[in-house]
Amino acid sequence: MVCGCVHAPKATARKSKSAPEVLQNPILVRANNDNDCWERTVDLLHDYFEISRENRLDGIIETRPKVGASLLEPWHKDSAGLKNRLESTLQSIRRRAFVSVTSTPEGYLVGVEVFKEMEDVPEGNGNSAGNATFQENRPLQRDLQTIVGESESDGWISLGRDARLEQRILVDLHREFSRK
Repeated sequence: MVCGCVHAPKATARKSKSAPEVLQNPILVRANNDNDCWERTVDLLHDYFEISRENRLDGIIETRPKVGASLLEPWHKDSAGLKNRLESTLQSIRRRAFVSVTSTPEGYLVGVEVFKEMEDVPEGNGNSAGNATFQENRPLQRDLQTIVGESESDGWISLGRDARLEQRILVDLHREFSRK
């Protein structure tokens, strides 16, 4: 039994959510000159990452790896969407970006590539008495024949590119270069 003056929407009337527009990567932007395009791109990228290396001659901007923002860090922009934020909360995830800026007769092509990596924690990280505790019942073990082989991994497993964050950066670039 329903009482009061409540108006419920009809079951047949549904809101149609349009899919977000996917921008081409690289995106064509217009700027006054090379310096203007470069500085605006670097400034926008600073909102997401810390810049590691810039090379204007090659047109490459490289960022330092950044640990993904968790649910408790909404002010960081590097985790795009709830799924990525939840993943970064539960697992150590890091991202780094490579941006290319190329001059063309129509303007500048700005390409964004964001790579995502997951931490590879070695086994045996469980709780133990520690290395400072002496094992009295085991003899000292020495390995006098060192084998030189493949180097160990750097502790991160590549998860490929983060297309969602790439699109977010491209949308911001489009917005930045659309205004005067």
